[in-house]
Amino acid sequence: MSWGAFYALLGGVNKHSTSLGKIWLSVLFIFRITILVLAAETVWGDEQSRFTCNTQQPGCKNVCYDHFFPVSHIRLWCLQLIFVSTPALLVAMHVAYRKRENKKIVLASNGTEKTTKNDLEALKRKRLSITGPLWWTYTCSLFFRLLFEGGFMYALYHVYNGFQMPRLVKCEQWPCPNMVDCFISRPTEKTIFTIFMVSSSVLCMVLNIAELFYLIVKALIRHNYRSREVMVDGLNKGKVKLLSSPDSTSNKIV
Repeated sequence: MSWGAFYALLGGVNKHSTSLGKIWLSVLFIFRITILVLAAETVWGDEQSRFTCNTQQPGCKNVCYDHFFPVSHIRLWCLQLIFVSTPALLVAMHVAYRKRENKKIVLASNGTEKTTKNDLEALKRKRLSITGPLWWTYTCSLFFRLLFEGGFMYALYHVYNGFQMPRLVKCEQWPCPNMVDCFISRPTEKTIFTIFMVSSSVLCMVLNIAELFYLIVKALIRHNYRSREVMVDGLNKGKVKLLSSPDSTSNKIV
């Protein structure tokens, strides 16, 4: 599946998300996927062919490259983007399930013959509110996004000992005859792209945290409002019962 089809798939979820969720999706595709496809793949395209060591020992260069680059930056970022976007697909599945259930309800209430094509199209375009089970699915997806983002950033920092690409690495892996010097191609340019991708990931994490707090605060306000309504209804019903009771009528006559 291409990145365009992937964007179209996530775009369906974007209609039912909050404003922060729409910003997150824009940052994901503009600042991360677009840069990854158009620029980063070109920068890292010659990472193995231009990795040189000051020895002619057969196999030494390949072993040293595998030691310092066990996972390519590009493949790690692609895997990160797939894992980060997967929770949004779960929200898309939940939205599709809710719409199918709403369609069944409309067909059962209006009848198959009375339900027009325009009614079904309006139901399809209707934005679902993030409440009830959809709220739990959406908040869980945000939690897993944060978990995947943080996990991959830690993996990138741990595997490469930081986010800065070194110019020179010293290798003494077998079959190298002794400690040899290996030089990385375009380390400054790769460092700039690494910092940019990490900054974009941090920005996505900030947006996810802000959206998570927004949903929690909104749910608490909605819960307090409903509790207040229930309390007011209970007080009103109690007043009606008190006024309509026989004791209150007799007291009024006396």
